[in-house]
Amino acid sequence: MPLASILESRGVQIRVSNTEASKTVRKIPAWLYAVVAAALFFPLAWWPLRHFIASEPTPSMPTPAAETGVKTVEGMPPVTDPKNLYSEIAAGKFSPAVDGALERVYVPNRSSRDVSVIDPATLKVVDRFPVGVDPQHIVPSWDLKTLWVNNNAEGRRDGSLTPIDPKTGKPGKNIPVDDPYNMYFTPDGRSSIIVAEDKKRLDFRDPQTMALQFSLDVPQCAGINHADFSIDGRYAIFTCEFAGSVAKIDWLERKVMGYLKLSRGGMPQDVRVSPDGSIFFVADMKADGIFLVDGDKLAETAFLPTGKGTHGLYPSRDATKLYVANRGSNQIRGSRRGKGSVSVLDFASQKIVADWPIPGGGSPDMGNISADGKYLWLSGRYDNVVYVIDTGSGDVKSIPVGKEPHGLTVWPQPGRYSLGHTGNLR
Repeated sequence: MPLASILESRGVQIRVSNTEASKTVRKIPAWLYAVVAAALFFPLAWWPLRHFIASEPTPSMPTPAAETGVKTVEGMPPVTDPKNLYSEIAAGKFSPAVDGALERVYVPNRSSRDVSVIDPATLKVVDRFPVGVDPQHIVPSWDLKTLWVNNNAEGRRDGSLTPIDPKTGKPGKNIPVDDPYNMYFTPDGRSSIIVAEDKKRLDFRDPQTMALQFSLDVPQCAGINHADFSIDGRYAIFTCEFAGSVAKIDWLERKVMGYLKLSRGGMPQDVRVSPDGSIFFVADMKADGIFLVDGDKLAETAFLPTGKGTHGLYPSRDATKLYVANRGSNQIRGSRRGKGSVSVLDFASQKIVADWPIPGGGSPDMGNISADGKYLWLSGRYDNVVYVIDTGSGDVKSIPVGKEPHGLTVWPQPGRYSLGHTGNLR
């Protein structure tokens, strides 16, 4: 385009000579050419250059491994601190996804087939509603917008999932799902993982509709039930309760990578990874303690005794401690007022630094930490109560609920996304 036309398009008036009014344009000074050229072409030259200037990554893009030292699987949110994969579940770090969620504790009562809803401010049950057959765990979705009640209907064929809207605290319609004992999510959020314990199988499903995507048989993992993922999200360690072992699962390649028989041959339960991702802690209710497993090598490295019936594992909000629920019985169906307790493990030293017995005996099982980290909420499996344990003193309060409470969840919780169970957030 001629410069005169460009200038006119920018509002610059060009005077036409009276003597050559038909076509001749008065000569434009050279300095004006330079000014116009700079104004027109500098933004175009700057546009590609600005992409090479260092800047903070946008939240939607994975952080490069060079910045954190951890190269995660595609679609998984970045690891912001390679020394502490729990850095984003610290007190106060709420996702916008939980805005408007009621502060509640949701308790699945297996034998009474309902959910008790507790207001943590008053420690009172404020609602109770029926769900499916044998509710086991209440699981926050990957996107933190739904709580899923896992009704596995033991020995039957009518298993289901009940969605709860955390903004209203009310349940939706049951979705038929085969044997949903527990539930996890792939780190990229593209699949829910239904732990079909009785079938020795993992069913990968659409995380919204629960339509089946594919299944993975884990034939040597009798009683497959609990899991946690590696720091980079590439594999998961699942416990095999009735085989006394753990299984390593490559969910990307859809295959079992191997099995590890634990040295004491007990009944492994919950599993959580250390803050730096180097060790998986595996609770064992018959061995009465925790096995330490190197997930990369799939090798047992140590054993720490805790208490009778070691069961649930929950990291503190500052990721310095691991709270260990000891159910007080080595049996699947225990008795009331057993030798239940909570042990406190120091992550750095890998030593037990405190032990809090349940006054008068009890059966602390599954639960989670309050959003501020000040209280540990656990179901009293054989005592039909929920325990509220002060994480500063170990003092215990009890709240009566339905019959045989199991995997309760505390909501809302800090974190960016959920990997499943009763709130394994990162």
